[in-house]
Amino acid sequence: MTTYKPRVISLTKTPGQTFGFYLRVEQNEEGHLIRCLEMGGPAELAGMKDGDRILRVNGTFVDELSHSEVVELVRDGGASVSFHILDESSYKKAKALGVKLSDPHLTPVAKGATKEPPKLKLCYLVKTSSGYGFSLRSVRGKIWNCIYSIKGVAYNAGVRNEDRLLEVNGENIESYTHDEVVEKIKLGGKSVMLLLVDKETDSFYRNKKNKIGSWLATVKFLPLQPRFINLTKGSNGYGFLLKEDPGQGGEVDKGSPADKAGLRKMDRVVAVNGTDVDKCSHKQVVDWIRLCDNTCSFLVVDKDTDQMYKQGKVSPMLFWEEMKGSNSPPSYTEALSLPAPAQTSMAGRDKTEELRPKLCRMEKTSAGYGFHLNGIEGVLGQYITEVVKGGAADKAGMENDDVVIEVNGENVEQSTHAEVVNIIRRSGNTLEMLVARQDVYKQLKATGVKTTPSLSTQFAPKEKKTTQNKTNHPSHNYKR
Repeated sequence: MTTYKPRVISLTKTPGQTFGFYLRVEQNEEGHLIRCLEMGGPAELAGMKDGDRILRVNGTFVDELSHSEVVELVRDGGASVSFHILDESSYKKAKALGVKLSDPHLTPVAKGATKEPPKLKLCYLVKTSSGYGFSLRSVRGKIWNCIYSIKGVAYNAGVRNEDRLLEVNGENIESYTHDEVVEKIKLGGKSVMLLLVDKETDSFYRNKKNKIGSWLATVKFLPLQPRFINLTKGSNGYGFLLKEDPGQGGEVDKGSPADKAGLRKMDRVVAVNGTDVDKCSHKQVVDWIRLCDNTCSFLVVDKDTDQMYKQGKVSPMLFWEEMKGSNSPPSYTEALSLPAPAQTSMAGRDKTEELRPKLCRMEKTSAGYGFHLNGIEGVLGQYITEVVKGGAADKAGMENDDVVIEVNGENVEQSTHAEVVNIIRRSGNTLEMLVARQDVYKQLKATGVKTTPSLSTQFAPKEKKTTQNKTNHPSHNYKR
């Protein structure tokens, strides 16, 4: 469900002080924009974000007024002014849907039901020996270039027959001829980022006479995605150094909170606590991090992901906006407040009732720990198979296909199979593993929840029906 409910922010300034933001009207952008927030100023401290749109000033609807008229209203308010604010993503979606922003309810309704507007799509293709796996044709009487004859690479990337091509590597090609588009794709080399719209979505926005672009696109088809890094400061800080030149990468201390949370040397910070810092100076980003106190949430991209998004000239914040607007599981704070499950057998427990990992503590017996550690060659991430009924792992609550998150307090999500095996071998006769069912793991990852033992539930020993699972090498057997 999408609702467009503005935030009401009241600002007060002292003599000689400003509200701490610039009010802008920009080319190719609709609305009155909040820009250049002063770090620690009244607006930033009250929760205004870069790109927010002002809808009302002291109750007066301003979205249809000129810039000078809005400035005058703010000045007339004196030392205290009340603003109705809508975030950038919600504003653009509301405009695309034709929502009446002067309506205090701001809820788009279609045929009596609230629904999400359809989305364009970004598709990233890597050329093979047989090409990109699609052909182009121009619609008679129009310059439009449409996709057909989909196969292989294109189909796997999300491209479908009769999709209309809007952009190639971030450049709008709607007015290009067929030959010009073909040449543009060739210039991309071995990869290309396409912005596409299917017939139904195209018709939806044309009927509303709305401008469309990458800001309305889903990134779910892209092969690489940004990552959420949720940090809690340790006794020696977060354990990383942010370098001024992003190309040099940063320094991450081994075993530090940053290392355990999955931050890597060449990661680039895109957002801090949901605030886009992509265009901020190094000092501004450092200041944002300092304001985090003891906890901080980053949106980061590794080198390959960064390059892919830049090729399409789109911001990784599209990913954040899409995750923020999804019907997602509880946040980390919400999940912690969930009631603990009853200590019952697996047969009597609803597997979807909670989104919690499991902290499994076990002692080695003469038969070993009683599970098999499995992985896929060339792919990071390990999972559990062949849990022995009545064995140490079984009694600790471990199940077949559980995803391994931590071993003895060390995050292993980015570790190779051999590295995880070595950690387990060094543990001696006791072992502590943080694991999660695959469905739980995927949903927690989608929301950016930091999966730590504090979020986990421990289960009493239980009898379970074991199943034979197909495995992929490499793998390691901990039955003996």
